[in-house]
Amino acid sequence: MDLLIAICMTVIGAATPILLAATGELVVERSGVLNLGVEGMMLIGAVTGFIVMFTTGNPWLAVFVAAIAGLLSSLIFAVLTLSLSANQTATGLALTIFGTGFSALAGQNYSAQPVELFRSIFPPELVGHQVLRLVFGHSPLVYFSLLMVVACWWFLNRSRAGMILRAVGENDHSAHSLGYSVIGVRYAAVAFGGAMAGIAGAAFPLLLTPQWAERMTAGGGWIAVALVVFASWRPFRLLAGAYLFGLVMTMELYSKAGGGPLSAIPAELWAAMPYLATILVLVLISMRRSGSTSAPACLGKPFIPSS
Repeated sequence: MDLLIAICMTVIGAATPILLAATGELVVERSGVLNLGVEGMMLIGAVTGFIVMFTTGNPWLAVFVAAIAGLLSSLIFAVLTLSLSANQTATGLALTIFGTGFSALAGQNYSAQPVELFRSIFPPELVGHQVLRLVFGHSPLVYFSLLMVVACWWFLNRSRAGMILRAVGENDHSAHSLGYSVIGVRYAAVAFGGAMAGIAGAAFPLLLTPQWAERMTAGGGWIAVALVVFASWRPFRLLAGAYLFGLVMTMELYSKAGGGPLSAIPAELWAAMPYLATILVLVLISMRRSGSTSAPACLGKPFIPSS
């Protein structure tokens, strides 16, 4: 029982950053924008959150500043693609390169410096209980990620603003003819996705590894992008997919510990499995018949009003 609970706790923690980033990217893509700069925004959020946490010791402030940093970096992408009609794919890749370099530069003086983890806010009696800690023993970031999945589903399917965002992603010219600001909606979606990516990046030093390491997100942003496609742009499928990837990543840790059946498979193979699964998912989806996926019709296409 102790081992099972420990595995579940590790899976939930490993899945949280991916789930946060993927939730933001899902909203961005439902608006018709493809932002491949998630990895870069996560790294910017990671280094920003770490520095604030190291300086102030306040995890709430660290998460907030990381969200602002991710939002501001996403606005660079938004200005280039939405206002200047730059290619979304190339701009997203450039944002990832920028975020990688910026985080390495900003964090070079903090390498291997420790910080406190963002721990549970519940009473120690609940956090330390053998079974109840599975519910109450998590960081607030875990509960926030689950809340955002539900909020995202409600927003996209039950709110008027969400219906408008979906309309912009499906047929931007029709939405424009009805008087909706296509560019304004997409700016808001990209900003939200950037803030979520910033929080996801901060989750790495605050939730998983309490120190700074260059490129500590380890491709989590790319997994988040692929996960949106894997989930067919549906929030609750996103939740299941994130925890599936979290389980695979957790198996790597337990295989390194050795002494169990997982050690029969090399740890390097376990480490590669999330990325192999990402490639496999994208290949399978590309083999589907055209129109069989629920991808937004305007995804990745620039909006140029006819009048």
